This record gives sequence, structure tokens and C-alpha cells, in this order.
Amino acid sequence: MWAIRRASNQFRNKGSPSRSGRVFRGKTEFAGCCSETSNAAIIAPHETIFDGLLPCMKYYSQSSGFPKSNRGVRTFSSQVDANGNGEDLEDGFSELETPQDSVEEAASVDESDDGSGSGSELSEDELKELDTPGSETDEKKGALTRAKASSAMCKAILAAPTSPVSKVLEKWVEDGKEVTQSEAQLAMDILRRRKLFVKALQLSEWLESSKHIEFTEANYVSRVDLISKVHGIFKAENYVKHLPESFRTETVYRTLLANAVSGTNVKKAEELFNKIKDLGLPVTSFSCNQLLLLYKRVDRKKIADVLLLMEKENVKPTVFTYQILIDVKGQSSDIEGMEQIVETMKAEGLKPSSQIQTSLARYYATAGLEDKAEALLKEIEGDGLEKNRWACNLMMPIYASLGKADEVERIWKFCESDPWLEDCVSAIGAWGQLNKIEKAEEAFSKLVEKVKKPSTKHYTALLKVYSNHKMLTKGKELVNQMASDGCHLGPLIWDSLVKLYVGAGEVEKADSILVKAIKKKVGQPMFTSFLVIMDKYAERGDVHNTEKIFQMMKGAGYESRIRQYHSLLHAYVMAKKPAYGFRDRMKADNIFPNRALNGELRKLDALGKSRLDDLLE
Repeated sequence: MWAIRRASNQFRNKGSPSRSGRVFRGKTEFAGCCSETSNAAIIAPHETIFDGLLPCMKYYSQSSGFPKSNRGVRTFSSQVDANGNGEDLEDGFSELETPQDSVEEAASVDESDDGSGSGSELSEDELKELDTPGSETDEKKGALTRAKASSAMCKAILAAPTSPVSKVLEKWVEDGKEVTQSEAQLAMDILRRRKLFVKALQLSEWLESSKHIEFTEANYVSRVDLISKVHGIFKAENYVKHLPESFRTETVYRTLLANAVSGTNVKKAEELFNKIKDLGLPVTSFSCNQLLLLYKRVDRKKIADVLLLMEKENVKPTVFTYQILIDVKGQSSDIEGMEQIVETMKAEGLKPSSQIQTSLARYYATAGLEDKAEALLKEIEGDGLEKNRWACNLMMPIYASLGKADEVERIWKFCESDPWLEDCVSAIGAWGQLNKIEKAEEAFSKLVEKVKKPSTKHYTALLKVYSNHKMLTKGKELVNQMASDGCHLGPLIWDSLVKLYVGAGEVEKADSILVKAIKKKVGQPMFTSFLVIMDKYAERGDVHNTEKIFQMMKGAGYESRIRQYHSLLHAYVMAKKPAYGFRDRMKADNIFPNRALNGELRKLDALGKSRLDDLLE
């Protein structure tokens, strides 16, 4: 653990430029993140702690992170591997997307799959769980099989999309069909995989109220997670208060923690982590990894503090811990530091997972280290695509970023005769990166042949290609096609549409799309959707509209960070208008300007003084 902290100590210098409220105070090398007792915590629950050791002032970070464009799907925290190391992927914010999957599509996924495409429908975090240490090959195959298995109960629920789940299942019982724990769990798994969280919650509520099965800890954990997704974390907390005491376990609270981190709710996440400590529940690698995910987004300088806490609590880092640290180093272009983390991991006896290898190859490619990236890709491919079929969709985008069209062609030709859905999505993006639009469209056609009725996720892949290449007409046609197919237009689609119109120079149209998306109140528009419009208004020197988008972001729940303030200040610079009280505004949001921002502020201060001098003369 000491080796990890030493390798991670540079986070304090290379972290986010936003100094958004340090939680840790003290004089130790790592800022005294916790006291010297075994009851170390991330933040004090009272105004001040005086235990004869370091004082820790109550000071919450108000920063809000923003999701990546390739957002994943969260699983709930009770899903663990053989060693109990359940991990969760960063996915940005939870969305209440409920695509109207047809019964025919459900049947095609549940029945027609012969296993040849196993893995194609799993979310990224499910794949990560299967790749954690202690999960044997048979267990991985078993999980994949369960994810693809047929569920008669789920089919009945999907066959009546407008009916409450309770009515569907009451008829199910009247028809003499049995309700078992295994059948209910399988139906729940499929609904979750399809992001049908509202239906899944209704199923959970009916199971509990009807008392057809005895609720276990896993059932309660699933319920807490679903309430968080559908109604928000505060409703979920209220539900936990009414659980039998024996079921208010660490797993339940870390599920709340995972949802707080997913929503980048810094204050609530830190509060929940402390609650786990206050209740005397064990601090696990899962909970610590959630904090690492959180600080990776909002304040990387705190990462070393979490590692120190893990050392004090004797919490061993998992493969996922290393994945987070590698991502932080890679995203900061600190290749040497990234390699040190990998060496430390190997020294601890942990083998880099396929996801870690893929991340390393991607960061090498981004850094221009083509030889290292290609060497890793060859290692991932191993003895050939036939034996490592799962690697195809991971490798195509990286080869595309290296400009290796021949390698993308080779892999796609291998997949083309019977592609998995993820292969098609990957190929669409890869061909788009290589500016081969026709080939991207051909890959989409292959996908349509496979599923007949593509989902929002599938359409989004091609829409991003059109957006990146400013192909407004084709983008509009695709959106119309989506609407006619009954696809749910959620945050990912809005984001692509906004970028499509901004790229075409129609910023006002992009603005109007964003306003409509907010009014729909179905999912939260992505951070990047606001920012791309805000940046364009700033480039024009349009202070009024830049300020408008700035306030819209706050209204949508995105707390201010230095990135928004930088864009806003740029608008004043371009308009050559003094920004009176700008520093006070930043201070009120607990944001401290970096050197670049201070330089711009000084220029505007000088501009304001010169105008005042003109008036006095």
C-alpha cells in the first residue's frame, strides 16, 4: 500500500486545478486525512473533533463532476465476486431511461441467442465484475449464461408495457404459475439490464407486499438501489430507516454510497461513508473505491488521502482500485506514473485485467506511444480472435485512434459474418474515427439485420459519427427514423443533437433543444451538452447567453466548477467587458482560480479601471 501511495502522491500536484474545499486538514505528508485511531473517517460529522490528535473541520466539497460521453450502466453494490470484492464502474449520473422494448425484441434476446454472442449485451461494469480476481472461468460463463437466460415472468411483464407490474403478476398467480426466488431474480436481472428500473422497482414492491417470497438481504439491497435510481437517494435513505435492524447492513449503506457517488453528490457520499464508520460497520474495498471514483472526478488531490485511510484500516486494494489509479494517471498523461501503478499491482500479486490492459493501450495511443499500444493490443488478442472473441469490440476503437484502418478492417471482417451487437457499435465508432462514414453505415446496417429494431444506444453510435463530422442532414434523418421506431430520446441523444447543431453553426437551435430536454424532465441533460453551447456563446463574446447557460447548469443540478467559470470569463474577455465581482462569485461557489484564470482576471480588472478613468476624466 505504501508503494501505491508513493506513486499516487503526485495527484496533489497534478490533480484537478479546482481547489474545491479540502476535506482533509493536518500536517502529515498526505495532509492528515484521518486521525491516528482505527476509527478514521473521511469527514467529521460535527463542527470540530478534538480527540487529542489532529483537528478536522467540517468542510464539504460542493464540486460536481461531469460524466463522460461513453456512460455505462451501474449495477448495485451487492453484486460481488468470489472474494467479496464487488466493484462499480463510474457512469456519471443515473438516468431514468425506459426504452420501449418490444416483446419480439425481448424474445430474440432471451430465446434465440445460442450463446455465440455471449457478452455482447452485458454492460461494461458487468464485464468488469467477471474479470475481478477470484472469479473462475466457470463462474464467468455462468454469469453470462444467467444474463442471457429466458424468463417467462419477465416476458409477461414486457408483454404488457402499459400495465402495472402488480396487475401482470396477479394474473400470473391466478393462472396457477409459481413465483419463486430464482424466477423473480432472473426477471429482475433482465429488467435491470434493459434499464427498465421503474418496472424492476414495481416488481420488487409487489414481491415484498405479496409475500410470495421471503425477502433476503440481497432483495433489500436491490430495492434500495432501485429506489435511488427512480426516486433519488433521499427516498432510498428513508426506506432504509424502516428496514428491520438486522438488514441495515454495510452492503445496504454502501449501495446508498454508490448511488451518491454516481450522482457526484459529494456531501452525501462523504456523509454516508462516515455513517458506515459511525455505525461500526466494516470499511470495505468497495466503499473506498467509491470514494476514489468520486475524487477522481472532483478533486484528485484527495486520492492519496483515501489510500492512506485504506492503509490505516488495513483495506487491501483490489484490481478495481488499480483500475481507477491507472485511469487517473492516464487521463493526466502521466505515463510514467501509470506504469509505476501497474508495476506495484504486479508486485502485489494481482494480474492486470483485460479492461486494465485495454485502458493502458488506449492511454499509450493517446500519448503517441504507438509501439507500446500495439504491443498491448497483440497481447490482448493472444492466440487469435477465435480464442479471444470478446476482445474484438475492445480493440477496434484503439486501432482506429492509431490510424490503423487495416487492423480495424481485419477484426471487423472476422466479426462481420455473425457480429455481436457490441462489435457493431464498436465498428461504427471506429470507422467514424477513421473518417470512413460509409463503412460506419454498413456496420449499422449489420446491426439492424441482427436486431431488426435498434435501441437508443445503437442509434446513438451512428448519430455521434454524424455529429462529429457535422453531417446535419443525415443526423436529422436518423433522429426522425429513431422517432418512427419509438426510441426513447434521452440525455445521450440530446447530447449528440446539441453537438450536431453546434457543429453546423446553429447554436441557437442547439440551445432550444437543450431547453426542451430540460422541460421534458426525463433524465438529466449531460454536462457536456451545456458546456458545448456555453463555449460557443463565449467564443462569440455573447455574455448574456453564456450567463444564461451558466445559470441553466445550476438549475439542472450541476454545481459550479472551474470549467464553467473559465468559459464564462472567456465570454467577458471576448466581449472586452469588465467582470465586476467575478472573484466574489467564484469564492461563493468555493472555487479558487488557477494561474491561467487569474491572468485573465487581471486583464479584465485593468480594462475596468481604464474605463473608470475615462469616466473620471
